[in-house]
Amino acid sequence: MEVLVFVGRMLFGLYWLYNALNHLVIAPKALAQYAAMKKVPAPLGMVVLSGLLLLIGAITILLGIAIPVGVAALIVFLVPVTFWMHDFWNVQDPMQRMVEMVQFTKNLALIGATLLLLGIPEPWHWSLAE
Repeated sequence: MEVLVFVGRMLFGLYWLYNALNHLVIAPKALAQYAAMKKVPAPLGMVVLSGLLLLIGAITILLGIAIPVGVAALIVFLVPVTFWMHDFWNVQDPMQRMVEMVQFTKNLALIGATLLLLGIPEPWHWSLAE
């Protein structure tokens, strides 16, 4: 079981790390344009801030340290993004509505999975906290 938790933790942490890099290095301007379209104030600043939250979450999961801090950072990112950026109920175009609904429900699942991390007893095996 410890191996499965470790593999799951690595996959989950790498998911967040990729998204952090996407926000901070790979495509911040494109994400800021999308945020601006959704009427997010200071879109580039918010993309950078959200990238930092993602990075905190990724590092804590990958290293197995300060898990409550990482979970909090990810939840602070996910909740507003889910309800503001993926507001499918406000989208008129059926195809775009479907895309936003998929993103919305994916984020709800990510919120649930992220909260589940708090149920894994610490210190996690094969972590810096062990």
